[in-house]
Amino acid sequence: MQRTGIRALALSGVAVVGLVAGCGESAGQSQDVGAGAAQQVSRTSTGDHRYPLEKSDIHWSGSPSPFNAQVKLADGRRVAMHYMKGKGLLVQDYSPKAEGWSKSALVYKTRTDACQGITLKAKDGTVAAFGDFGVYCADGEPPTESVAAVATGPLTKWATHLTKNFDGWEKIAVATGGKKVTFSRGGDKLNWTKAGGFPAAR
Repeated sequence: MQRTGIRALALSGVAVVGLVAGCGESAGQSQDVGAGAAQQVSRTSTGDHRYPLEKSDIHWSGSPSPFNAQVKLADGRRVAMHYMKGKGLLVQDYSPKAEGWSKSALVYKTRTDACQGITLKAKDGTVAAFGDFGVYCADGEPPTESVAAVATGPLTKWATHLTKNFDGWEKIAVATGGKKVTFSRGGDKLNWTKAGGFPAAR
């Protein structure tokens, strides 16, 4: 079943934005369809959480926007993601001690259109997310880039996995202890483990 861009999100009523519970929900993608690539994305941890929460610059008529998402960890920290035109998927983390957000960091760089909403889920210190992009997603075409991402600990390093020409993951399951994350869509699955990360590109 293919989902076609933003229109599919509006019709399905997927509410994955603004999650502030210990666990998020899901929306999107698959593994063996197209080329998969795994990599590590890092940003310098300065301990500086004095920035405001940023929002997507993509226009959305109505509220909430599917291009912003947030999840809360059990220790009070939060992770927020948003899409930016011509940039891709960005992330910030919130420190309850500093009562502020980190500077936005790029998790996945692309100039293509954002497709569906962002999904975030957190459990036992592990945060997982996915999002979709496509050349003509703004016109209702399906995704051409599907990104899965996972971070642990200080949340300054995000492991990412790209699947091309794929409709997107639909669910995220984080195992107890946060040592394993499974992204799924129907019978297709993609696993991340704390010991080995994502599988290597094929």
